Amino acid sequence: MASSSGTSSVSSMIQNSGSEEDLQALMDQRKRKRMLSNRESARRSRMRKQKHLDDLTAQMAQLRKENHQIISSLNITSQHYMNMEAENSVLRAQVAELRNRLQSLNEIITFLNTNNGGGVVEDYSSNNNFTQPSADCFFNPLNLSYLNQPIMASAEMFQY
Repeated sequence: MASSSGTSSVSSMIQNSGSEEDLQALMDQRKRKRMLSNRESARRSRMRKQKHLDDLTAQMAQLRKENHQIISSLNITSQHYMNMEAENSVLRAQVAELRNRLQSLNEIITFLNTNNGGGVVEDYSSNNNFTQPSADCFFNPLNLSYLNQPIMASAEMFQY
């Protein structure tokens, strides 16, 4: 019987060593599978990283293009602003000059009206007090008293 129990312990050792080899093989297989899975995961991660980098590069190119367009538009707008500012300065100078002329003309009219009595000659030869303009008031180029009202500027004068 000793031999039968010795054989069973040897056979159980053989079975144990067989199962250890199977277990080792199973662990090696799982390890290889995990390594392959990790490699595939790393490959996907690198691909995602590369795609993200490509997307950021494309976005950067697009933003640079938009930035260039905005700068160009800003430069054009600034140039238009400078042109309008120069034109406004010219128009302001013209308005000041026209105001000075208008004031001078109004002063001339006031002076002529006060000194000439309005260019009116009273006719006392008849009984009625009829006044008539003197003949020279229409022919004298400095006598503008027949206008008898100040010259007013209007918006139409400044439209070209």
